[in-house]
Amino acid sequence: MNPVLQINNLSKKYPKLFAVKDLNLSIEKGSVFGLLGPNGSGKTTTLSIILGATNPTAGSFSWFGETNKSKDRKKIGALLETPNFYDYLTAENNLRITAKIKGVNRQDINRVAKLVNLEDRLSDKFSTYSLGMKQRLAIAAALLGNPEVLILDEPTNGLDPQGIAEIRNVIQQVSKNGVTILLASHALDEVEKVCTHVCVIKNGESLVQGNVKTVIKGENLIEVSSVNKEALRKEINAFTGTKSIKEENHYFVVSLEQTINSSDFNAFLISRKIVVNHFVVKKKSLEEFFLETTSND
Repeated sequence: MNPVLQINNLSKKYPKLFAVKDLNLSIEKGSVFGLLGPNGSGKTTTLSIILGATNPTAGSFSWFGETNKSKDRKKIGALLETPNFYDYLTAENNLRITAKIKGVNRQDINRVAKLVNLEDRLSDKFSTYSLGMKQRLAIAAALLGNPEVLILDEPTNGLDPQGIAEIRNVIQQVSKNGVTILLASHALDEVEKVCTHVCVIKNGESLVQGNVKTVIKGENLIEVSSVNKEALRKEINAFTGTKSIKEENHYFVVSLEQTINSSDFNAFLISRKIVVNHFVVKKKSLEEFFLETTSND
């Protein structure tokens, strides 16, 4: 099966910078793919290229196994900028305008409104909407015509916690309906919560990519302490699966080899007669991974 989107050695060079440099991505059908990076990392430029709004300097991309076929663009819904609707019109009338532009039957409005949980607010003017509701309406507009792919650029930018949770729920619901989602964001926690796959990008280059769970699994961390601190330190260093050890907040944070199970480490300490009063398995967050991966050497 061909991937929904294949990007090969994609580059975009401006006179003073490489916005995108030799980027390779393969996005499978049904996935929620996060393009994760700080502002200015090349995320929006990448999305602009694959949507045909910007020409690449080098490289290629293909949608649904074909190169630059205009008919394939109808299978893609996108939200790249701030929602652009008429304040004085109702949400329904705004969606009717979008449907007409897209050549979509306006009966599809009720379907997308229900998807984003706005079916009871369609008769309200856009000016009365909260930021989160405006963003959900924009996603509804992008979903008119039932596209196979939804592209979102920083969908939670500027939203309060409630708005962020609303957008997260929409993304999860849309994904359940089989839509492939490409999400560009610097909101690390949101990528971790909604994405199945991730590519970390900085200065236009891919630093690491893969399944989110695999990427986050980058390190096996144990937080441990004992009354006999020095004896504990000695045995941690003696354990063959220890990669590194550092002290934080009166605890030792131990990095173990990926092949080592936390129970093996605990059993080792017991065998050495070390009584611990604190033993916690720490899951490295995507934020920690991102900061380490994108930091300068």
